[in-house]
Amino acid sequence: MILVTGATGTVGGEVVRRLPAGVRLRLMARDPAKVTHAPPGAEVVAGDYGEPLSLARALTGVHTAFLVTTRPGGGDDAAFVAAARQAGVRRLVKLSAAAVLDRGADDFITRWQRAGEEQLRGCGLQWTLLRPRAFMSNALAWAASVRAEAAVRALYPASPNACVDPRDVAEVAVRALTEEGHAGRAYTLTGPQALTAAAQSEQLGRLLGVRLRLVELSPAQARAAWAERYPQPVAEALLHSAERQRAGAKARVEDTVRAVTGRPPRTFAQWAEDHLAAFAPAGQQPAAPAAGRLTHPVRQVRPGGDGHPGRPGAV
Repeated sequence: MILVTGATGTVGGEVVRRLPAGVRLRLMARDPAKVTHAPPGAEVVAGDYGEPLSLARALTGVHTAFLVTTRPGGGDDAAFVAAARQAGVRRLVKLSAAAVLDRGADDFITRWQRAGEEQLRGCGLQWTLLRPRAFMSNALAWAASVRAEAAVRALYPASPNACVDPRDVAEVAVRALTEEGHAGRAYTLTGPQALTAAAQSEQLGRLLGVRLRLVELSPAQARAAWAERYPQPVAEALLHSAERQRAGAKARVEDTVRAVTGRPPRTFAQWAEDHLAAFAPAGQQPAAPAAGRLTHPVRQVRPGGDGHPGRPGAV
């Protein structure tokens, strides 16, 4: 049996959709009612990293588990690994982050991810680590401002990030969960090219056929906005992450998606085209213009005025 944690999240949900038919599947969520895409025959169970008995119940009879933790600084990885060992789980596949390899990354979130990886390496079970760069789906944080005012707000919009489609991460995860040969491997996952927020905005505007304003936020504006949404250590970590991206630490492209799945990673344009409905004003059907033709170029606004970051920090 395969257990998928984080089944209500971006990658966890995509993993569930891509697992082969016939696989015995159990989905774990703090609130099982929020799991709305369980395939026929899948079990949905309640599980909380802070409740050992719920983890024991969720892991009973499981041989392989997909681990997603989202509480920086917490002991969720250690709790899950301990419960998995006790339950006799054979293989763990963990969603980590590419930032763990960045020499200059010593922020709160990256230290937490590194500690989580160490939990797996020392657990005595088979393990595989998935280290994606930023998800292309982070651009969905721009959706409200694009719909309402045709605007994208970003800190350091000229800094590149080799962002990856979450569906590609999920496909690599499925291979690691269902195939042999992935034990002891750590996969850094990127898209096919490093893109800036400005380039993403240009591509999105082309597909929507609208004029997008690119509003460049100052570090102070970004910090203030993140502080409203996250604990202070997380907000500072996101700012440090953006600074590293500005310095070029996230521009490296890897061919791991192709090596594992046998096909190239999806482009941002492919991701955006599949999610255009999220950015189009209510009642308006987006129509993409001819390929390669930018109908309405992006207009950039330098720092100033109010606003908030278009998306949370990227790894």
